[in-house]
Amino acid sequence: MAKPLQIAPYDPGWVLQFESERDRIERRLGKLACRIDHNGSTSVPELEAKPIIDIQVSVKQLQPIHAYARPLSTLGYVHMLHVDDVVCPFFHRPRKWPHTHHVHVVQFGGQEERRTLAFRDFLRDHREVAREYVALKKQLAALVNEADPSSRESYANAKSEFIDHVVQIALAAGYPRWL
Repeated sequence: MAKPLQIAPYDPGWVLQFESERDRIERRLGKLACRIDHNGSTSVPELEAKPIIDIQVSVKQLQPIHAYARPLSTLGYVHMLHVDDVVCPFFHRPRKWPHTHHVHVVQFGGQEERRTLAFRDFLRDHREVAREYVALKKQLAALVNEADPSSRESYANAKSEFIDHVVQIALAAGYPRWL
């Protein structure tokens, strides 16, 4: 029987897990990493989420990919070749599902960096939108076979319309809130 994707209650320990992993990545990448941000649902206080820590690493240049892929591999991260590699190379650890960490590498100051942080910051500031997002995730997660990578990809794609809509609103409202 297929196991649905797990959406867990918010865990304040997610912040500590991010900080620990951020420090490991920062030590390994050094000056290659212009920013390292906690993103995704685990970065939004009180938001229910898949218990996977999403990390966005902003770099000055996405190419050559081996400049950061090799150091990340020494930390146990596996690069997943994907058409999105031109804007956001994706890495996960451990090698096999279930993953505990996802790393998304983006161009520092680029559109993908802004979109991701705008979405995160908007959800942090707008609890009602965050609740709508959780409801959607729970509805979709019930249809996902957690063990099937294509099913998990379908789950991610099914959230895109909601995310894109919120990102448009967030960017128009001046998000992300840069430090």
